[in-house]
Amino acid sequence: MRSEAAAELTLHLDEHDTRPLPVQLTAQIRELITAGQLSPGDPIPSTRALCTQLGVSRGTVVAAYEQLSAEGYLHSERGSGTRIHPGLQPLPAATQEVRGREASKSLSTLTPGIPDVSTLIDPTWRAAWREAANNTEALPVAGSMALRREIAHHLRHMRGVIAHPEHIIVTSGAREGLMVLLHAMGTRLRVGVESPGYPSLRRVPELLGHQLVEVGTDAHGVREDALQPMDALICTPSHQYPHGGSLPAQRRTAIARWAELNNAWIIEDDFDSELRYEGQPLPALTALAPARTALLGTFSTLVSPTIACGYILVPPSLFDATLRIRTLLSQPAGAITQRALTHYMATGALRRRTQKLRRTYARRRDIVYQELGGLHDAELRPIRGGLHAVILCSRPAGEVVTGCAARSLGVTALDDYWGGAASSENGVVIGFGALEDDALRRALQTLAYELQRGG
Repeated sequence: MRSEAAAELTLHLDEHDTRPLPVQLTAQIRELITAGQLSPGDPIPSTRALCTQLGVSRGTVVAAYEQLSAEGYLHSERGSGTRIHPGLQPLPAATQEVRGREASKSLSTLTPGIPDVSTLIDPTWRAAWREAANNTEALPVAGSMALRREIAHHLRHMRGVIAHPEHIIVTSGAREGLMVLLHAMGTRLRVGVESPGYPSLRRVPELLGHQLVEVGTDAHGVREDALQPMDALICTPSHQYPHGGSLPAQRRTAIARWAELNNAWIIEDDFDSELRYEGQPLPALTALAPARTALLGTFSTLVSPTIACGYILVPPSLFDATLRIRTLLSQPAGAITQRALTHYMATGALRRRTQKLRRTYARRRDIVYQELGGLHDAELRPIRGGLHAVILCSRPAGEVVTGCAARSLGVTALDDYWGGAASSENGVVIGFGALEDDALRRALQTLAYELQRGG
């Protein structure tokens, strides 16, 4: 039976892919599982059989299997071999974009939004998943209380927010959390979104039948003169996407005052807030207006997008309505994932990992400055945090994107973040978190060539 399962695995390791072979193999097997081609309980090839099939070292396959076991996809028993974990729950729809990112990563090395997960797997991470797999008790619909306590602790130490675990609800990520919040806030809402802003979040209100209101921004974030009567405003005060700026204190106060006067909700997307390279992470807006602000958080950047786990900190007056929606839609984050994250955070591993990632990403940010900071006919915007950069250029952004794609390098036009509205800026957005330093430098040199070609 094992050999038959092995024959059904369609796997291909690409020598031109910049990722290590274990990472490629992990991503492809994960894709087969999430696509439903491998089901819970299905046996998979032994490490020896698969390394023979693919012509790679056994260590490559062992590393991939260990990663998938740590994530809860695989389960091994002595004498029974390795199987797709019998208790694996179907992945929620919110993870589809993450799967697409993983599948296209080999051709999109500068695609924004992809973190570095190469150092995630360590003894603490493996122990967290082993511990989680030994507990089969059901969890509350709002999520594991132990995890909610750890999230409250994380918010207090990393974001300066005093959060009560009873007001936290576990989600499968920012988009799913936003959907739950908007359902709880009502129907036919006028929902403000930053323009430009993060594309996947701005699609959610329209999908739910709400009216989208474009709210103008500048390099620092939402402009005061762009505020208008709305039911809710989705904003990124700590790290505006894609410009990367942070709202100054005066504007934060103005948004809090606007919410009070208009009886409106603020939905704060805490995007990349922990990853700042200049000073400490800025206080969350919810600390200034806790009664009117819901905070969206996710572990996709600090841990891995494949975890598909996040949270919302809900204002007390909105909590009961939000919990009713959560009860109706059920809890999408798996129990094993929640327990593993709880164990991982309780050991202090997430805090240590965050500190390490800041150093790694700061070094790669410096490489971006070195390779792109002195170009003619191109302006690199300041990078104060996060994993992406904005480069304004003279050459049409569409030509830059096309030229990079011909060289198997993915970048994104700045226009794509304006939701269809005309942009006054010509440029591209890149991600610099996922590549090792040398590979990043080579990719940036290719981008520099395309930015200046014909200039």
